[in-house]
Parts: sequence; C-alpha cells; structure tokens
Amino acid sequence: AVLTGRVTFGGAVFHRYSKADRDAADKALVSVGIAQLAGRGIDALSGGQFQKMLIARALAVGPEILMLDEPTASVDASSREQIFALLAELNKNMTIILVTHDAAAAAQVHRVACLNNRLVYHGRPAGLANSAAAGMTETPAVYGGTPAALRKHERGKRH
Repeated sequence: AVLTGRVTFGGAVFHRYSKADRDAADKALVSVGIAQLAGRGIDALSGGQFQKMLIARALAVGPEILMLDEPTASVDASSREQIFALLAELNKNMTIILVTHDAAAAAQVHRVACLNNRLVYHGRPAGLANSAAAGMTETPAVYGGTPAALRKHERGKRH
C-alpha cells in the first residue's frame, strides 16, 4: 500500500514500480517504524499500524510539507503517543500541517489555529486557554506552521 504513494497523478492502472519506487517505500516504512510489516495486507494492520502506513505512503514521495487529516483518529492511547512522537521527529526536517478534533493534540504542536467560520485563534498552544477560542466547541485546525505557509511554502524554512 505504501508503494501506491509513488503512482503519479493520472498514473496507469497497471503501473510498474521501479527500484527507486521500492527503495523509497522501504525507506518510508523504516522511518515510521513498521518495516517489519511490509508484507502484510492492510486488512491485517491495527489502527495505529494503519495510520503509520498512511504516513509512510505520504513520505514515500519525499514531500516538503506533510498534510494530515486526523492522524490519531480511531487509534488507542499508546498508538496516539507513538504517532505524535513520530510526527515530532519528522517535524525536525519538514513542515507538518494537521487537522484534528482532539483539542489535547494542541499541546503537541508549535502553532494552533482554531477556526469557527473564521480564524478565532492563532498562536502558541499555551495561549489557547486564554483566547476567544477557549469556549469554542467547534473543531480546531492544528498545524505546525503559519497561515503564510499555507499560501506559499518558504523553501528551506521548517515550521
């Protein structure tokens, strides 16, 4: 499943993977800590293993920015901690933007943006409790950079 990340947009149904594709997929599996599961079908993976596989699939293309939607949804507490530790490690070399319904995840990131039909709060996680967003029940969008990074990514600058 990680190899499917290497198929280009509009790729053929019968895409043949190159050695470079296989090497990139293997490297991605190692980087997320599930290389030993390379031969398993996705139906044999736990929730945490499945989420790590999805992250590996995204990493297999060598992105500068990793965008994730609910990376800790439907995983147990142990897997959640492992995924956030993995993301912290990956964030040393790339910008990571993620969306979550888990307000506790805000403590794990550098910057938080809370949205309620508009930007309600943007800043460090520590300031969230004292902001207008504190009583908000809507979904926060949490990410590792600034809004400008969404419009134009500054090459070489990691958020």
